[in-house]
Amino acid sequence: MTQRTAFYAGSFDPLTNGHLDVLKGALSIADEIILAIGVQASKQPLFSFEERVALIDEWARTELRDDATRLRTVAFKGLLVDAARQHGASILIRGLRDGTDLDYEMQMAGMNETMAPELQTIFLPASPSVRTITATLVRQIASMGGNIRPFVPDNVAQALETKFNS
Repeated sequence: MTQRTAFYAGSFDPLTNGHLDVLKGALSIADEIILAIGVQASKQPLFSFEERVALIDEWARTELRDDATRLRTVAFKGLLVDAARQHGASILIRGLRDGTDLDYEMQMAGMNETMAPELQTIFLPASPSVRTITATLVRQIASMGGNIRPFVPDNVAQALETKFNS
């Protein structure tokens, strides 16, 4: 049987409960998940690539236990389809929060299919309890001293609190 490798790309800056909801769904359909952190020289992230990997790994060891070995985190630049091919993925995972996401993601899926017909895009709707969460809003709330604990895992909340209280 062929191993199904899924490529789940994003900034994950920071990792949110919304990301984790989609990730858990992806684990139910793929043998291995590659969490691909997009790195752009023009953007200045709150957390470095290394910090994001450490936060993801810590969460995975705690929450996924044995399934943590099915998760790999990589950096990528350039086209998503090129990075997915490079890492041997056959599935692209895309999370959906609402109709606006669906419209955008459908356009992107169509373009990706033209460039890489061997990659199958799978849309995973976020659970209702996490649909409103965005990393941008989490960063804004954290920067103003608000309570971000309902929106991110504990280790990420601690890292955000440390970052903004320094």
